[in-house]
Amino acid sequence: MGLSLAGDERPDRAHLARFRALIDRFEPFVVSEHLAWSRRGNVYHPDLLPVPRSREMLRLVCDHVEEAQEHLGRRLLIENPTAYLPMAGHEWDEVDFLVEIARRTGCGLLVDVNNVHVSAANMGLSAEAWLDAVPGDLVGEIHLAGHRPDPVWGESLLIDSHDAPVDEAVWRLHRRLVDRIGARPTLIERDGQVPAFAELLAEQARAADALAAVETHA
Repeated sequence: MGLSLAGDERPDRAHLARFRALIDRFEPFVVSEHLAWSRRGNVYHPDLLPVPRSREMLRLVCDHVEEAQEHLGRRLLIENPTAYLPMAGHEWDEVDFLVEIARRTGCGLLVDVNNVHVSAANMGLSAEAWLDAVPGDLVGEIHLAGHRPDPVWGESLLIDSHDAPVDEAVWRLHRRLVDRIGARPTLIERDGQVPAFAELLAEQARAADALAAVETHA
């Protein structure tokens, strides 16, 4: 979130330089960032703040993605964030907006399946339709994670908490996606309430089995 690609200010050059040094040192196979903003001036917010998917925002995000890719010397994968409340000002649906950013900048997409599920549940949309619409050739990585119902609103508001096992609905969506587009590197995120290592390995094995099944039938 440090690049704040959807912020109203250009990416921080000092941050880009530090990020480039980190990339050059560890040489990750992909580099990603969310479609969100988190910075204004010298104030950084520890969250992924939403943006209207407007023509003006499209131009701004594309400019920032191109600048970041040039400074980092790497193609970025742009990740779909989680949505919690309706937002005015959208002129594009989320998939079309992400695809247009990729078309204009040459970036790829990182599909967070848990974020798709949580956003769809919160907004009353179809997670299946979202995943069926994303072009497989743009997807460079997939994320999975756990979520929890809001303590006050319950199941009517899901929170992308990263502190629970991957939900069965998310596993089904992951399989639906890879059955269509083929196997992709899949990362399971767990940031809190970390269970015994054996439980983490069991989730890793389940994701690996899904990818292997797709490759076997390819």
